[in-house]
Amino acid sequence: MTTEIVVENFIDGKYVPAASHIDSYDPSTGEVWAKIPDSGDSEVEAAVQAAKTAFKTWSTTTPAERCRIMNKIADVLESQLEEFARMESRDQGKPVSLAKAVDIPRAVYNFRFFASSILYKTNSSTMMDDRGCVNYTMQMPIGVACLISPWNLPLYLLTFKIAPCIAAGNTCVCKPSEMTSVTAWMLGKVLNEAGVPPGVVNIIFGTGPKAGSALVKHPDVPLISFTGSTATAEKIRQDSAPFCKKLSLELGGKNPCIVFDDAKLEDCVPTAVRSSFANQGEICLCSSRIFVQKGVYDTFLEKFIEGARKVKVGAPYEDTTNMGALVSKEHMQKVKGYVKIAVTEGGTVHCGEGVDEDPELPEKHKQGYFMKPTVVTGLGDKTRCMQEEIFGPVVCITPFDTEEEVIERANDVKYGLSASVWSSDVGRTHRVSQKLHAGTVWANCWFIRDLNMPFGGMKSSGLGREGAKNSMEFYTEEKVICIKTD
Repeated sequence: MTTEIVVENFIDGKYVPAASHIDSYDPSTGEVWAKIPDSGDSEVEAAVQAAKTAFKTWSTTTPAERCRIMNKIADVLESQLEEFARMESRDQGKPVSLAKAVDIPRAVYNFRFFASSILYKTNSSTMMDDRGCVNYTMQMPIGVACLISPWNLPLYLLTFKIAPCIAAGNTCVCKPSEMTSVTAWMLGKVLNEAGVPPGVVNIIFGTGPKAGSALVKHPDVPLISFTGSTATAEKIRQDSAPFCKKLSLELGGKNPCIVFDDAKLEDCVPTAVRSSFANQGEICLCSSRIFVQKGVYDTFLEKFIEGARKVKVGAPYEDTTNMGALVSKEHMQKVKGYVKIAVTEGGTVHCGEGVDEDPELPEKHKQGYFMKPTVVTGLGDKTRCMQEEIFGPVVCITPFDTEEEVIERANDVKYGLSASVWSSDVGRTHRVSQKLHAGTVWANCWFIRDLNMPFGGMKSSGLGREGAKNSMEFYTEEKVICIKTD
């Protein structure tokens, strides 16, 4: 098959051809569809130097000017929403409908949100009358930021880093996942059309061990924002430690969904199904452990399995498709492997992998990386499938008796990214939410995000928070100025 796209690095406002490439696969067909630069030290060095040079002028632009340019980015991106959605689907495997409804609109909103937020920042000040001094603070941009984004929500999460970074007056070198690089490559043209000065945003493509490592270790990059696996984050912390770099790490999760016997199942079940299988279960916030109080366990399980079987797995471009292909062959094999592990650990598979027939697919998609939503019961809390992040369309459901019991069990993992609680008792939702070890807890809902609120995880799910106030704090250094007035 002829390669359809050859991606180039975006350095200093220009596309730069690569000397060598790696293959990128269309998850829905299993065929190579793009060539991605296999960047290394030299490409990273060129990008960092471009960002350093651009920082000298970009850091001095007014918030109003940065706001204007960022709103222009949003406008241009929004005008190309359909094309970006199609490419995001082709590259990642998700349904086009999901990319059109969620991924690309959120990327647009990221720029608009942070463009407006920088116009309303406030400083603090104090008067020292007895010393004749005035103190005030300033939030200063820092320099070149390393922005490393994952493959599950490619443009959505990359722009969630770029927008606050450049809004604060920094410049950046981005390293998207080598498995989903195409929309980041397309973004370079958008940035140029919007009038972003050369070097403010640079995008390097390649693998983590080669391009990512060179960027993390670079002495002229004082900031690192990373979203991805906990294992990779550990390596980033080790490599960056000698340089005292600022780190923001948004990592994995093993998120509990807790259903009490007074929950409104007509709302709970469809939302729980969506929270388990949205984006093929490839969202760090997906529910992967569902604890159901015994009084409604049988009813919930029956309705949940029924809902899971209604999820249409199919070609990503079809309007009726709810769930597309997993991102890669290796990842699909890993996820399916967990289902086999669940069986060996004593679990029962009720639907999906190994139980139901494979999805019905058009001929050209029969080699794609598809699997059906899979529901497992009967596993102990210490089993691998209840402890480890699977990151796919596999959910484990288990009963519980009391509130105190389920809080302890829900917290008994190394992760602490998010959780959801379902109950008609308002007091209980507050009480349980406050005791769960999670950065975000949704009560009687899921995946409702206000960018004014901090986002991040506890324990092995991350370090730091992202959001209006928190991102600005990360991407700036606070300076105190003391002036004697007499």
